Amino acid sequence: MAYDYSSLVQTTKRWADQALAAGWIHSGAAQQLNDIDTRTPDTLFNHSGSRPLIVAFMGGTGVGKSSLLNRLAGKAIARAGIERPTSREVTLYHHRSVSISHLPEQLPLAQIKIAEHDNESGKNIIWIDMPDFDSTEQSNKHQVLEWLPHIDVLIYVVSPERYRDEKAWRLLLAEGGRHAWLFVLNQWDRGLTEQYEDFKQQLHKAGFSEPIIFKTSCADSSQADEFAALELTIGSLANEHTVEQLEQRNSKIKKDELKQNLQNISRSLGSSSALQQLPGLWQGQWQRTSQVLQQGFTWPTQQLARHYADHAADLLVSQVAAKYAAGGQANIWDDWAEARFDDALDEFVSDADQLGVPVGPLKKQLSTVREKAPKIIHAQTELAARQALANPGNALHRGFLKFMRLCEIVLPLAAICWVGYQVFIGYYTSNISNVSYLGVDFAIHSTLLIAITWLTPFFILKKLKPSLEKSALRGLNKGLSNAISMIDGEVLQAIENIGKQYAEQIRQLDAIIESCNAADRQPAIAGDSPLSRMLVD
Repeated sequence: MAYDYSSLVQTTKRWADQALAAGWIHSGAAQQLNDIDTRTPDTLFNHSGSRPLIVAFMGGTGVGKSSLLNRLAGKAIARAGIERPTSREVTLYHHRSVSISHLPEQLPLAQIKIAEHDNESGKNIIWIDMPDFDSTEQSNKHQVLEWLPHIDVLIYVVSPERYRDEKAWRLLLAEGGRHAWLFVLNQWDRGLTEQYEDFKQQLHKAGFSEPIIFKTSCADSSQADEFAALELTIGSLANEHTVEQLEQRNSKIKKDELKQNLQNISRSLGSSSALQQLPGLWQGQWQRTSQVLQQGFTWPTQQLARHYADHAADLLVSQVAAKYAAGGQANIWDDWAEARFDDALDEFVSDADQLGVPVGPLKKQLSTVREKAPKIIHAQTELAARQALANPGNALHRGFLKFMRLCEIVLPLAAICWVGYQVFIGYYTSNISNVSYLGVDFAIHSTLLIAITWLTPFFILKKLKPSLEKSALRGLNKGLSNAISMIDGEVLQAIENIGKQYAEQIRQLDAIIESCNAADRQPAIAGDSPLSRMLVD
């Protein structure tokens, strides 16, 4: 049982540590989970199996707790008196055969007094006298709180004058469900029936339907009281079955508390419906921001395109861009663009926070995008500019220019061939008909024909040559468009990662909660048994 709950707590702490590191929970929530108390009565012992019932006297100053323990032991083992505060130490009274291996670590041994006995009838009980809880000594309250997790049965001792003690009463209300309770109205020789009934009504309000109250008087041994009934009741509880019942109940209470804490934290992680709204929220934000960025990029891209056109013949595009930036001229991704992008991400995070989405993991994911955005802009614009300068103009324009280059070769060759043919024919016919050979007019006309067939495509190519500046500008604009789409995709991927992380965190939490729901083998407590009257739900 104890190991089962301890395992749940260790699993919870491991989850809390990684959730804190990932930003899903804040340090306060993580500290709350790491401070879960795993101490039980079992942790006082170094073995599993049966153990003694641990019973402690608790109450305010001067109500006679130490006197009750001394009467039980038959000797003065706990310091009693009228000094305030009376008890400054914890007194343990147990059988000599019982070995307590692990005392509370936060308490100095000097504040713990151990007394042993040889009475076989009390072998299965460890009695503890705790300091006055209402004392002005803060160390007293600290000792009580350190010992409480190790107690099975608390005997709440009051006196007729001090049964309405506020500090001890608040502790009873806070610890009521974690222990079995017996109540002792001590110094009854000075008490009144009305006080007993009033005290009983108080216990009804605290959740005890039939509280077991013993009236004792340790100061006057001749006074008949119910001390023997108190001893008999405790003795009837000191068995393995009752101890197991209390252990199982304590385990269930602690698991329920752990489950409630985890459910509260699970709700603080947001909801899947809120996460589903993030992509649409971002795309609306990015649409507005990208329009502003594209408008702001107009002048820098024009300047950079002109610079590319002036130097592209001498340098690689990347070198041109590097020289351009080194010259102190405008850069596409400058401080203005970075500020606009950061503002968009910050506004998106703020909107996500209003939806109840934990912003810690979102900021971690978006911080990577903040760093990558300038690199994406640079890489995409440079690539597109390289491609544009390598293939200036559009496809139709480039096809027409290829045709003109072909004409620049084919037309002059055709003209030369035609002139050659005419020369040959002229020579041949002149020999037959004794007509004079080709004259000056033919030479001039032939030269003009050849010149025209070469100059015409040359002129067209010269005049229709694509503008490197326009090509570079077109490439830069295309690269910017691609980069903006890629940045949008990076943010959407970050949102998708957040969704996966959320699903994993919820899966781990649900697994721990399901383990808390796993029913322990809990022995039934009979409704008419004294133990059932000692418990409050």
